[in-house]
Amino acid sequence: MNSQTESPSVLSQLLRIPVLVAALGYMVDMYDLFLFSVVRVPSLQELGVSGDQLLPEGITLLNWQMAGLLIGGVLWGVLGDKRGRLSVLFGSIIMYSLANIANGFVNSLEMYAVLRFIAGVGLAGELGAGITLVTEVLPKEIRGYGTTLVATLGVLGAILAYFVADLFQWRVSYFVGGGLGLTLLILRFNVFESGMFQHLKEKGVNRGDILSIFTDPTRLRKYIMAIVVGLPIWFVVGILITFSPEFAAAKGIEGISAGKAVMLAFTGQVFGDIFSGLLSQYLKSRKKVIGLFIILSVVMMTLYLMLPVSQAFSFYMLCAFLGFCNGYWTLFITIAAELFGTNIRATVATTIPNFVRGATIPFASLFVWLKGSMGVIQAGLLLGIAVAVIALISLAFIEETFTKDLDYVER
Repeated sequence: MNSQTESPSVLSQLLRIPVLVAALGYMVDMYDLFLFSVVRVPSLQELGVSGDQLLPEGITLLNWQMAGLLIGGVLWGVLGDKRGRLSVLFGSIIMYSLANIANGFVNSLEMYAVLRFIAGVGLAGELGAGITLVTEVLPKEIRGYGTTLVATLGVLGAILAYFVADLFQWRVSYFVGGGLGLTLLILRFNVFESGMFQHLKEKGVNRGDILSIFTDPTRLRKYIMAIVVGLPIWFVVGILITFSPEFAAAKGIEGISAGKAVMLAFTGQVFGDIFSGLLSQYLKSRKKVIGLFIILSVVMMTLYLMLPVSQAFSFYMLCAFLGFCNGYWTLFITIAAELFGTNIRATVATTIPNFVRGATIPFASLFVWLKGSMGVIQAGLLLGIAVAVIALISLAFIEETFTKDLDYVER
């Protein structure tokens, strides 16, 4: 089937099997990725952690997961360009699904850390491979709609994690995630490979050469700027929302559930992703909308941290609005895939978001270091504003990719 063949309608093209599988795969990916944020406290308490140790032990496990994402991002990205988008799409789903199931059997912090690392490696591959496949099988005029669909279903996975964890014991929640991923493999035989990749493969062009990114100054600069543009998203998710109970306690609000904060933030992000994606299609620009959302994110970070709220309801609403302003993840991943040629597209589209996710490690370390002298609120605000300013500067130097033809290679 020719990947560039026009279908009768936008809807029929968006409902093609590769697009749906990428979207559903990312939903399960996000379910697993944020399930730990939701079950962090109850799972650690059952393993014997309590009191002041919940935060440092939680950060340690989160860092292991993010380290897996960094390593997996490189591994799956290179494989995606060398072996194909589908190999990574389904290989990563198998790995994180089995790791998810194994997480339900942990009985020590050491085993928990190992399995979060393995899950992180698996989780690193699905998004990049899925977005690459979607951008290559859809016409350029509507590929923004396709990536919006993928990201929106993905964010719904994070919301699903909250409700499943609320209904079931934390171990069962991990089993559910693993089962959902393995069920997706049924669709494996109905998915076709990207036509652009197949044509490139027939030409014998060198593919998946990650070193080519670092040996060309222009390409490296573009790669680094793309990563920096996405950093505010993961600062909000990995620090402000994941550790929302600690930020709420600093305001004098007790009883805040990290799981509920994650659910509300990602509910907001669903609407943010949809709105930013549609606005991008209307304005025919990725950059303008990303810039707008980074500015909105700075405003909401300031309100989230500095507004003197005293009720749990008000705090949760701030989480939801912060999630909405964080809703440019779709456009960020899309622009990352569109910036580079077909022979390294999967490599960059997989590594870039995972380097952004992995930035949680230095963010968490800086946050812990700063809060010792500045306090939780001031440390969060300083880091958040700094990250957003750097992201806006980088965005200014990135090319607009909305109308870019993706059928080319990096020489």
